[in-house]
This record gives sequence, C-alpha cells and structure tokens, in this order.
Amino acid sequence: MTADDLSAPLGQQPLKRRRKFPIQIPHAIAAALAIFLGVFVLWVLIGDDPFGGEPVVTVAVNPHAATAVKKPETVTAPETTGTAQAPVRYEVPAVALASPPPAANSKTVTIIDGKTGARQEVVIPAEGNSAVIADSPPPGQKFVEMTANGGIPKIAADGIRPAEAFARPVQPLADKPEAPRIALIVGGLGVSTSATAEAITRLPGAVTLAFMPYGADVEHFAARARGEGHEILLQVPMEPFGYPDNASGPQTLMTSLTPEQNLARLHFVMSRIHGYVGIAGSTGARFTASEPSFAPILRETASRGLIFVDDGSNPHSVAGRVAGADNLQFAKADVVLDAVPTAAEIDRALVRLETAARERGVAVGISGGLPMSIEHIAKWAKAAESHGFLLVPITAVAAKTS
Repeated sequence: MTADDLSAPLGQQPLKRRRKFPIQIPHAIAAALAIFLGVFVLWVLIGDDPFGGEPVVTVAVNPHAATAVKKPETVTAPETTGTAQAPVRYEVPAVALASPPPAANSKTVTIIDGKTGARQEVVIPAEGNSAVIADSPPPGQKFVEMTANGGIPKIAADGIRPAEAFARPVQPLADKPEAPRIALIVGGLGVSTSATAEAITRLPGAVTLAFMPYGADVEHFAARARGEGHEILLQVPMEPFGYPDNASGPQTLMTSLTPEQNLARLHFVMSRIHGYVGIAGSTGARFTASEPSFAPILRETASRGLIFVDDGSNPHSVAGRVAGADNLQFAKADVVLDAVPTAAEIDRALVRLETAARERGVAVGISGGLPMSIEHIAKWAKAAESHGFLLVPITAVAAKTS
C-alpha cells in the first residue's frame, strides 16, 4: 500500500499513471518506409541496370565482325506464357544479323545491353522458316515478272504458261483408262500452320492445295506443298455480300473500285507465293456476280497463263461465261464437301461427288482446311482407285472443262 492509497477518499482508487513509450508505433512504421525508399532510390542511382528492370534480350554478338560470322547466332527472347515468362530460343542466320532490310516474313528483336543501354536490332526469320534466305529467286524464274510488290506470274517468252509448267502429270489407271476423274481442292491454307502442315502431310499429291495470301509462312508452306507433289492455287479475297460486316481480308477486290485499282490489288496478292497453277476466289459472292468488276480480273488471269477455279458457292457467278469468251482455262466445283462440317455430312458430300463423276466423267470437290475435312478426304483418297475413280490435280480437270 502506498501513501496515495492512504490519503485517497473512501470508495475511490487513485488514478494510475500510464507508462509512456519514447517512440510512437506510427512513427516507427513511417521511419521504416523512409529507410526502404531511400535504399531503393540509392540502388536505382548506382545500380548496373539503367532500365530499372525493363525486359531485355541479350545475345552474344560482335558488331564489328557480324559479316564474318559463319555459325548461326542464338537469340533468347522472353515469351509470355500465362503469367510466367519462358525463354524462347531462335536460331539466327549470320546474314540476318548483317543484311537489312528484313524479309517480309521476318521478325525484328531489339537487343538491349543491360550495362551500357546500347540497343541493337537483330532480324530473325519467322518461326519454322529459319532456312529461308532473303531475295531467293522464286521457282521458274522465266515465269516471273518483277513488280514493285515482287514477282507475279507471266507467260514465258517461249509461250509456255505457268499452268502448264507447274502442272503435275496424270497417270491413268492401268486396268481402267477411262475411269471417271475427280479433282479435290483443299483451301484456306497458309493461315493456320498446324492445319496447313497436316494437309500437306496427310493428303496425297493429287489433291490440289489452295493458299490464302496472309500467313507469315505462306511462301514456305506453298513451296513445301509443291515439293510434296501438290499443285497449288492462290486464293484471292473478293467482296462478299454484307461487306464489311462479312469481312474477307486485306486487299479485297471490290465492286466499288475501278478495274485499275482491283488489278493493283490482284498483283499485290499474286506476289505473295509462287509456283501456282491458277487463281481461286475466296468468298466473293457480290464480286463474282458483277461482270464489270470481275471480267477484268478473269482477263488478267488468262493473260498470265493461269487457270481460274470457281468454288461453286455463288449460283450467280459470271465466271463460266466470261472464261469462255477470254479463252481462260476454267473449272468449277460441283460439291462443297464441308458446307456442313460434320463427319456424316462430309461423307455424304463425297458420295454426291462420286455420283457426279460417274454421270459426267469428271467432277470437282472443294473443302476448307478443317482437321475433320482433311481426315475424311485422306481416307476417301486412299480408297478412290479401288472404287474405280482416278484422283487428279485441278489442271487435268480445267483442261477438259475450258
């Protein structure tokens, strides 16, 4: 008991003094934050990374000896996968390090030195196409006319047409030389690398492959398809009904443009790949029904020694009538195989194609490059000969129907 307890009135306890801390807790937190901020600023000022953590790409390159490098360099670049970053390695030919400007299907990586801040641009080919050499001549140079956009087809000085030069030979069935002929076209290729690779690998060489002009590796895949024995077609985007809500891609041929403007677009698209035997439309219901717009395109196709393939989707297309007047080799699809993209409907469409071939001696089927379509066409093609049909490339059919 203390003196305060004795002197306090009865029934009342003296007030106890609170113990005071020399430093308040909020002040301590503020001080800790200030120390952390100071350390961070000091690290930024004197650290070795002048970009404060900016993602960089590093590569061992001697810029003074780039033209003398023989072996490919390896570039490691970050690629976002979900929320993490995984390194992706590209093999870069030495010529790509020293020879600008970049090729159309190449990529440019900016290399940042983490210590000096120096930047350097390195050109790498599109993934899966590291063997492509810039400015390599297209196949059949005598069939190529060079333009501002690149090489486009032409009839050779000796009169041979590209459709003849790049056509694949046809071997009739030994036991049935008059067997009905069926040409199959698988289109929409060049955009999806997986679907394109599957079509080239799984389908027999007699199946014609049609390429869209947009994919980064479309020239590589077109050349690969030719190497595997396929005839190839170039699909040209044409104005559909409902444009632009129903879009058909860049450089679309339009009824609202002049013939000169559409021909300029056609030449641009023609330069995207090489070695094709002809042109096929992509969508284009409005354009193919307009003779003033479509006729100049068909005349240009004929003058360059190519065939034209109508996909048969537009009953009002003027292609057949105009092609006859221009002496243009022409083929029209009788059946769209995957108009309804189900296994059962594709098989039914193939039966209808067989019926048309038996009735007329020749028939053309066309489909998109859907995995299901490729699977069923490949299966049908293996059995075609045993069923009495001769599978032929598109030029064999166009020669008969022109």
